[in-house]
Amino acid sequence: MEDLESLPEEDKQRMAAMIDRLQVSDSLKMYNSLVERCFSHCIENFRRKTLDKQEETCVKRCAEKYLKHSMRVSMRFAELNQGSPTPD
Repeated sequence: MEDLESLPEEDKQRMAAMIDRLQVSDSLKMYNSLVERCFSHCIENFRRKTLDKQEETCVKRCAEKYLKHSMRVSMRFAELNQGSPTPD
């Protein structure tokens, strides 16, 4: 693989923009997944416009658990990635 530092500045900028788009896309996917999962798990009917206390508590716990899990998976992935040898 070519060293990124040796790329022309224009290519570096294009690559940085592509990485930014991918990160935004991944963040949106994670957010949408969280909303869908917690909504399906916690909301049973549509009695009113606002969440009742039980639904609100469920959504908070669900979101916290989901985010903690996602963070742990990311940390573990980074740990594994640091330990793996890089190709020449």
